[in-house]
Amino acid sequence: MRIDDDAALHAFVEGRRTALFRSAYLLCGDRHEAEDLVQATLVKVVLGGRRHGRLDNIEAYARKTLVNTFIAARRRFWRREHAYGELPDRADHGPDTDTGLAVRVALARLTDKQRAVLVLRYWEDLSVEATAGLLGMRENTVKSHAARGLAALRAEMAEEFV
Repeated sequence: MRIDDDAALHAFVEGRRTALFRSAYLLCGDRHEAEDLVQATLVKVVLGGRRHGRLDNIEAYARKTLVNTFIAARRRFWRREHAYGELPDRADHGPDTDTGLAVRVALARLTDKQRAVLVLRYWEDLSVEATAGLLGMRENTVKSHAARGLAALRAEMAEEFV
């Protein structure tokens, strides 16, 4: 999809917001953080579209921006700090028979890059080459992150449903 005016950019934002939110939720595991991630991504996409004058593949640009924004936010120092004197904002999800919940909990335990690779490869249904291009990795690195991430998910799921 090619974007070269504000009306087309607005239509893209309205049409793809929900799909971007789903991917963001799988990356973050938290609804509020996913909403913030999508908002930041869409702001960057709109500003990028206006700055460059046109975007030949806005879908890929938005997806790459979403993943890069997620990974950059995880690198920030304040995201790694945890208060030990207070209870967390959200409750720890105990064992649940709902497979979707169990998968999301297992996804949250993966490294950020493994999670990004799994979401792009298996949720967004991108090829190894496309995922490597979006994440700026070599194809072998994508394959290894996918293999390790899937192994960790399988182990987590096996433990969950034993």
